[in-house]
Amino acid sequence: MQTIHLEVKDSYVANIMTLLHSLKDGMIDKIEIQSDPNLKEDPYFYERREDLHKLRDDVRSGKMQMYDFNQSMDELILELQK
Repeated sequence: MQTIHLEVKDSYVANIMTLLHSLKDGMIDKIEIQSDPNLKEDPYFYERREDLHKLRDDVRSGKMQMYDFNQSMDELILELQK
């Protein structure tokens, strides 16, 4: 017997369950719905992960400019001393 793990958006769960129940006779022994443990700790886990991956890709591709921290702090200190 094999186990298959599916990640389904909340809005599609009912459709997937209907499809699986129609196949159940003889093909599927057990259907279980489990909540993602990541969502218990942080309900926006996947949205934030996607945003962070996009941010990382933008930095790597040069689409987002990075600043040198030390240089920025030196400029800030000079500006505050005026």
